Amino acid sequence: MSEHHEHEHEHGACCHAHEHEHHHEHEHEHGACCHAHEHEHHHEHEHEHGACCHAHEHEHEHGECCHAHEHEHEHERCCEHGECRRHEHEDACGCGHHHGHSHGDACGCGHEHGGHEEGENRTMLIRLIVGAVLFAGGLVAHFCKAPLYVELPLFLVCWAVVSYDVVWNAIRGIFRGNVFGEAFLMTIASIGAFALGEFPEGAAVMLLYQLGEWLTDLALDRSQDSIRAILDIRPDTANVERDGETLSVSPASVAIGETILVRPGERIPLDGVILSGSASLDTRALTGESVPRTAHEGDTVLSGCIALDGVLKIRVEKSFGESTASKIIRLVEDAADRKTPAERFITKFARVYTPAVVIAAVLLAVVPSLITGNWGDWIHRALTFLVISCPCALVISIPLAVFGGLGAASKAGVLIKGGNFLEALNRAHTVVFDKTGTLTEGSFAVREVLPADGFAAEELLALAAGAESFSTHPIAKSILAAASEAPKDVSDCRELAGAGVTANVGGRAVSVGNQRLMASLRLTVPEPEAVGTKAFVAVDGAYAGCIVIADALKANSAAAVEQLRAAGVQRQIMLTGDAKAVADAVAKELRLDGVSSELLPDQKLEAVEELYQSLPKGGTLLFVGDGINDAPVLKRADVGVAMGGLGSDAAIEAADAIIPADDPAKLVDAIRIARKTHRITVQNIVFALGMKAIFLLLGALGLANLWIAVFGDVGVMLLAVLNALRVLRNAKKAA
Repeated sequence: MSEHHEHEHEHGACCHAHEHEHHHEHEHEHGACCHAHEHEHHHEHEHEHGACCHAHEHEHEHGECCHAHEHEHEHERCCEHGECRRHEHEDACGCGHHHGHSHGDACGCGHEHGGHEEGENRTMLIRLIVGAVLFAGGLVAHFCKAPLYVELPLFLVCWAVVSYDVVWNAIRGIFRGNVFGEAFLMTIASIGAFALGEFPEGAAVMLLYQLGEWLTDLALDRSQDSIRAILDIRPDTANVERDGETLSVSPASVAIGETILVRPGERIPLDGVILSGSASLDTRALTGESVPRTAHEGDTVLSGCIALDGVLKIRVEKSFGESTASKIIRLVEDAADRKTPAERFITKFARVYTPAVVIAAVLLAVVPSLITGNWGDWIHRALTFLVISCPCALVISIPLAVFGGLGAASKAGVLIKGGNFLEALNRAHTVVFDKTGTLTEGSFAVREVLPADGFAAEELLALAAGAESFSTHPIAKSILAAASEAPKDVSDCRELAGAGVTANVGGRAVSVGNQRLMASLRLTVPEPEAVGTKAFVAVDGAYAGCIVIADALKANSAAAVEQLRAAGVQRQIMLTGDAKAVADAVAKELRLDGVSSELLPDQKLEAVEELYQSLPKGGTLLFVGDGINDAPVLKRADVGVAMGGLGSDAAIEAADAIIPADDPAKLVDAIRIARKTHRITVQNIVFALGMKAIFLLLGALGLANLWIAVFGDVGVMLLAVLNALRVLRNAKKAA
């Protein structure tokens, strides 16, 4: 899965086999707009500073990606340092529409789809209605045998109203070298029909084509809703306190250490720590969780959350570009550039297919006509062949399904960095877990209190808490947190290195520690069967009991393991640096397929390499960890999943997917969504190729006219798009 990329950043070129013209106006704090992402990629960059025009040359070991696009981009969005990027999206698709988002013109047909603005939708609807009325009038005149000067103007005006932008883009496409654009094919077909005297068909080609385009773009708009919601998590303003005043400024201008004010209903603009106030936070945009989280003074809060109640004063801890919301936006925007194998297949297929069928159409018009002399019939068949030929059903619906899958996953609380990782999740065979913080809570707590005869559990905890009250050890904090009463009258506290603590609590001599401490007191203590760290307690020289401190399993860990097994994951292994007894107990409770304990980070990597030796061909290995201590393994795995890693730069850089809610059950949702996306992708490929083959054959045999040809192109495309949209419905019930 390694790829070798060579990037040269220049002015006015862009090859990822795309041709892009980017007009950017950037103001960067660092003067450049270059991000280096590493996931087993090797990049060579040459930057011309002061511009943000990129020319990418990608060489993929598997021959993955050749796109042929011509774009002129102009849109506005804020990037990481608060600067405004402006891209101009001129319509290079050749279909006559300006699209907000492009799935790519990999086919060479000239299509870029992504949805109209509301005003453009309304304008197109008016044009379609006017065109339909004129077309209906033309049909009445045609069937009533009206004079040519009545019938022809109605069809011509109908054609002009609905097709003027398509014709213009066909002409522009020719000058740009995009001869096989669909706008050109439709223009030739409709003009050819008029030239042959088939006036209703000539007008119908454009009317139905534009209707299909309009409906398709409405569907694409719907598919982007979840992505738009993610990209809208960063507020435009921040209320910062300066010189005794509260000013509304751009978040990019707020410095680390300044204090910002967040009122009820407002979104937190920058990561920070609460100085005063408390509030319930809506974290759905980050974690996918619907239950609000309460935040108090001293808590760390992340940008993108909404304060539902209460006023918060927050000390800014991270700059605008490094805050959580900005990281998520960059992650989502970059995800579209990582293609699935299906997308790469369609790209290569379409580059060969479209020119081939156009050549076939020319031969179909010329060769039989030279033999039979029936030029009109064979030209009509060739025009039908042309209309059918564009593979837009594949080129649009396949990326759309992947795009929808990424959106559905983000809505379910899993941020996936690209379609290639979504496809790898679909083929998940082995899932490897870290233990602490992944399957367990990652924090010590008192799990059992085992008092000796003559002592009550609460009394034992209170005495131990008193002895531990001046210690900073995690075990001491756990005991203090579990005690129902605060320790009183504590004196003579002593900490014995490697053994425990002693103190006078309420006039009683209390010792808390390990067996070594008990042995020094000449006490023989029983060894409880409970798994965890054991703190033995002696009071006035007598054994008083044992307190077991352990890291508890997360509430959803057991259910996640079972659901992964039900979803088809064949192996679930745990790798941990924890003690063997603790690791074995966790693995047994969760019914894992294997466990390796007491491992250092490099040993975890070696264990993963061994698992790869038995991984079947086509299967993938997932590693789920905290994204900080397990960075090497996260990078080595086919899909590295970081749990609760939004606050960690290491997690975002090393992982291929992030589960902000820190819930292992979210991994099940991600795999189900990935498998549903894969099924829909396969369905669309089979359906579109099958229908194209049937319609092309019917057209060549003269059994399909232009009306049927339009359905064979636009109708099949629309059906494939609607099928792709299913990935957004009931994503959690997929598979």
